[in-house]
Amino acid sequence: MRHARDFAVTVLVLGLLGVVAGVLWSLLAPRPPYVMTGEGPFLADPSTQALIADDGWFAVVTGAIGLACGAVGYSLSRRGRPLAVVLGLAAGGLLASYLATLVGGAVNLAPASITASGKAVSVFPGPLALTAHGVMYAWPTLAVGLFFALEGIAGYRDSPLRTPFGGQDPYGPLSSYDISDR
Repeated sequence: MRHARDFAVTVLVLGLLGVVAGVLWSLLAPRPPYVMTGEGPFLADPSTQALIADDGWFAVVTGAIGLACGAVGYSLSRRGRPLAVVLGLAAGGLLASYLATLVGGAVNLAPASITASGKAVSVFPGPLALTAHGVMYAWPTLAVGLFFALEGIAGYRDSPLRTPFGGQDPYGPLSSYDISDR
């Protein structure tokens, strides 16, 4: 029962952080400029790098929060139920990335009107959308990866294999060997 509770709490907390990440992504990422025509909205500058930068900012925001979640999850799970927390980091990270894309795409700036070549053109910032969907895996991958790295470091530090034979060399000191005896 405690495992299910730890899993659910981890997923819920990461889901809430996904909303925060979506707002943060919306504030940091550049918006591609669109113009409104009679046929609908069109990208004002097809060679804009804003579409690529959106994906990069999403990876940076969700990756940083994923690393923080992995560190916090590791420190809180030291009391004995790390499997539920690791599974919660993976599932919650996927949920949080999805929620961040929804919230980041929904939070948008107001349209701006500018004048170009004597004619009023309505240019407005477009919605955020991911073009490289693989960046959605940054959050869960980095969270779980950091968790396992910290667990591996702690496991090695506490391992009896770190000092084999109880710290004693079974063959004695190296200086007692003489190569000429062979």
